[in-house]
Parts: sequence; structure tokens; C-alpha cells
Amino acid sequence: MTRIDHLGIAVNSIEAARGFYEALGLTVTHEETVEHEQVHTAMIPMFDSRIELLEPTSVDSPVGRFLKKRGEGLHHVALHVDNIADTLRTLRARGIRVISEEVQVGAGGHLYFFVHPSSAGGVLLEICQDPIPGS
Repeated sequence: MTRIDHLGIAVNSIEAARGFYEALGLTVTHEETVEHEQVHTAMIPMFDSRIELLEPTSVDSPVGRFLKKRGEGLHHVALHVDNIADTLRTLRARGIRVISEEVQVGAGGHLYFFVHPSSAGGVLLEICQDPIPGS
């Protein structure tokens, strides 16, 4: 692990939520819909990390179900790695429960997979890597 990549915050509306962060002097620099996750994202850089606002595009999506059950708030913590394939193999070999069996491609082309909260002290962890240049 090299750093905390971002904090994912589930919101009902990115448009409504971004006002708070803008009042703090922060700026949304990238918005994108990730169709296979049924989520619209907005990235807010902070030093060498980011805040990711997550707005569901469907009430039946993972973020939609999270909002229905828990309301707005911290959804996940994302840890940055340099070699995501090796990290996934290592975690599996150690019996760590992962949610996605394969590395996925998300917002901005970042590679990721999720570790189940039961293996991470009750926290949903996203393990992510920067996009591979040229892909």
C-alpha cells in the first residue's frame, strides 16, 4: 500500500453535495458514470488523495442499496497499490474475502477490486491502481 487513494462518500445527489466541498474551497475536477457499477462519480482532489462522491443511477445498485439502508455517508476507503494483480493474488492466498473475483476498470480508467468488510474490520475497502498508460 502506498497511500489512501480516496474516500468514497455515498450521496443522494452530487449536485447538492458538491456545494459543501466547494464552500471549503475544493473543486470537482472529474465526473463520470460507471455503467457496470450503476453509479455517477465526482472526484475532488485533496493533496495526494481524493474524495469520491457516489450517486447511484439505480436504487437497486450497490450504492443505492447502501443509501436506502444507511443513508448518506462514508461508503468505502480506497487504498492505492502499485501492482493490483499481485495484491489480489496475495489476499486470496491468505483467505481474505473479496467481493469482486476479478480486477475491474472504474472511473478514470483506474483498476480496482473490493475487499469484503468481514475481512477488513467492518470497513469496505477498495484496492486500486492507477490506469495503465495506453489502455
